[in-house]
Amino acid sequence: MKQVAIHTEYITLGQFLKLADCISTGGQAKPFLSEYSISINGEQDQRRGRKLYVGDQLDIENNGKFTVVKG
Repeated sequence: MKQVAIHTEYITLGQFLKLADCISTGGQAKPFLSEYSISINGEQDQRRGRKLYVGDQLDIENNGKFTVVKG
């Protein structure tokens, strides 16, 4: 499981995808979310504005599993 560090209280799913190197620009978030299945803490969610907090776990189809950690 890969760890992605954030330095703020939360990060949006769209920003997270960029930080985790799943996408290279923020503009790719919407098409990426429509193409790949994402599970956050065991629940499906495709909202790019979804707030992620330290401790959240993501399973991103074809990209792996990630945990949000404090940076």
